Amino acid sequence: MHPQMNQIRDILITSALPYANGPIHIGHLVEYIQTDIWARFQRMRGHRCWYVCADDAHGTPIMLRARQEGITPESLIERIGAEHRADFADFRIAFDQYHSTHSPENRDFANLIYRRNREKGHIIKRTITQAYDPVEQMFLPDRFIKGECPKCGAPDQYGDNCESCGASYSPNELKHPRSAISGAVPEQRESEHYFFRLGDFESMLREWTRGGGLQAQVANKLDEWFTAGLQEWDISRDAPYFGFEIPDHPDKYFYVWMDAPIGYMASFRHLCESPRGRAAGLDFDAFWGRDSTAELYHFIGKDIIYFHALFWPAMLHGADLRTPTAVFAHGFLTVDGQKMSKSRGTFIKARTYLDHLNPEYLRYYFAAKLGSGIDDIDLSLQDFAARVNADLVGKVVNIASRCAGFISKRFDGRLAAHLADRSLHQRFILAGESIAHAYEHRELSRAVREIMALADLANQYIDERAPWVIAKAPGREDELHAVCSMGLNLFRILIGYLSPILPGTAADAESFLRIAPLTWEALAEPLLDHEIAPFKPLMTRVESSQIAAMLEASKEDLVTKTAAPTAPEPSNPHLTNDPIGATIDIETFAKLDLRVALIRSAERVEGADKLLRLEVDLGGETRQVFAGIRSAYDPTALIGRLCVLVANLAPRKMRFGTSEGMILAAGPGGPDIFILSPDAGAEPGMRVK
Repeated sequence: MHPQMNQIRDILITSALPYANGPIHIGHLVEYIQTDIWARFQRMRGHRCWYVCADDAHGTPIMLRARQEGITPESLIERIGAEHRADFADFRIAFDQYHSTHSPENRDFANLIYRRNREKGHIIKRTITQAYDPVEQMFLPDRFIKGECPKCGAPDQYGDNCESCGASYSPNELKHPRSAISGAVPEQRESEHYFFRLGDFESMLREWTRGGGLQAQVANKLDEWFTAGLQEWDISRDAPYFGFEIPDHPDKYFYVWMDAPIGYMASFRHLCESPRGRAAGLDFDAFWGRDSTAELYHFIGKDIIYFHALFWPAMLHGADLRTPTAVFAHGFLTVDGQKMSKSRGTFIKARTYLDHLNPEYLRYYFAAKLGSGIDDIDLSLQDFAARVNADLVGKVVNIASRCAGFISKRFDGRLAAHLADRSLHQRFILAGESIAHAYEHRELSRAVREIMALADLANQYIDERAPWVIAKAPGREDELHAVCSMGLNLFRILIGYLSPILPGTAADAESFLRIAPLTWEALAEPLLDHEIAPFKPLMTRVESSQIAAMLEASKEDLVTKTAAPTAPEPSNPHLTNDPIGATIDIETFAKLDLRVALIRSAERVEGADKLLRLEVDLGGETRQVFAGIRSAYDPTALIGRLCVLVANLAPRKMRFGTSEGMILAAGPGGPDIFILSPDAGAEPGMRVK
């Protein structure tokens, strides 16, 4: 699969597109850090390597969130896109192009791929029956229907699979289904949809999936799909939908997973047509044409293998475009052995991490954990601190700090004209091929182990020669000069090998050594009779207080926010708006009577900026409730929705009328207030336990 590593290669690399509906978190970063390291390594080896990505900017969730915030989807994805770009940049993710699927290029390629496959008979139209929300007046994607699992009976499960027992099923098999948007019972309605005939490509896909472009575990997993039979893929969605309208078919839109991978092509096209791309002579067809000899690699999470290893190559093949050279899948991230948790503070956003810790710590730790397979990796926070402190600060950076001061103070900042130990230097250089092989095959953890073994040798060399002792002895100036110069030459090689992982630290080290950006080839030539700059600390230790502060900042506000009163003080002393949250005892909590309520009507309150007046049905009893959720909800969207009401809250007289309860909602405020929904199958008046 890989040409000889001494040949100049044309390489295009992508990462899966982050969804433009929320922030980047550390689980996402596993992929982008892995991909960026591999791209940087390829560039360091002298290859023509391009790394592109984009925001996945279409779909129902984006449409609904924009509606909830009272803005256009375009405004939402522009804001989220800017946040994503800033997070990636601060984590040193060096995209050559970061684009959006909501772009002219993406529309053009979606239309092209659709048209070519349709003309060859690979796309057909037929009528299907699907769930329809009568309140929202829209067809519901499977993930927007919830109910009771038909297999195990678990409540509050999505319409396509059960998170409790793992069963897969169709939405119409759910028991007691409800719309996850409005809470209404879905209706079954007919609609014409367009389907991609994946089975037309079975022989091609069998050959491609066994052609060496997939990890063995992935190829074996895909055999199960072939055994079950390749099913037609619904590539259309009904209005209302945020995406691209299918050509010549009004009110029918491309499904988000149809145009999302096409974003790789769109982003690269945008790069090709940019001043940088034109200056580099980038030719789009040379990378994406059927006869392309360039290498094309996709880095993805193991949860989206089906789309990238079956649908994507089939669509490309049907459109007379090249297929990927390889698709590299990775596992998921756990934190301290568990799924990321908002309550424990381990659901850590990229920006929250950056507020407290050096991004290169995480880049290094992920690299030290990542192999070429699809196994999950764990971020043990205690091990994270220990490894960064021991390896990076205690071993690598320590070499420079132990030697640089003597060079600056005793030798005017100039290195010796010869190497003190050429055989040791050569040993470091020869290790480069094994380290490069590990990088090339995405065995990052092995690369890190081999680099750190060299760091141990460098520190052993310095410990045995003890320059701090030599410095005190008269007549040993030349020996001191040679030992410290040797130490800095070994440091230079180590930082070169670590450069794909620690680009910021490497850049600082290059400034300290006063050298050009390191290439793999340049490492073999020692740095002799060369002036360096005064040493400044390149990295500091991870402190436990930093980790504790990051975890605390990541904890969500789990205190229920009151939705009724407009006054700053809470209407109930046991339910507060305090972002940290006052505590209550179990006896007080047990007194709350939480009931399912159906919102019969909703309207804005004249003269109140935050309030909506709701009439709710408690199963035969109607109450009036004033809720401070106006910034987050359009009143008409609430009608027919189920919510949770504190039913035994004392009525409160307000200047607008009397509020006879409290709707439970949570969130940081503004547009991010979310009404708590009861379990699927709940009925008005039922008690919530």
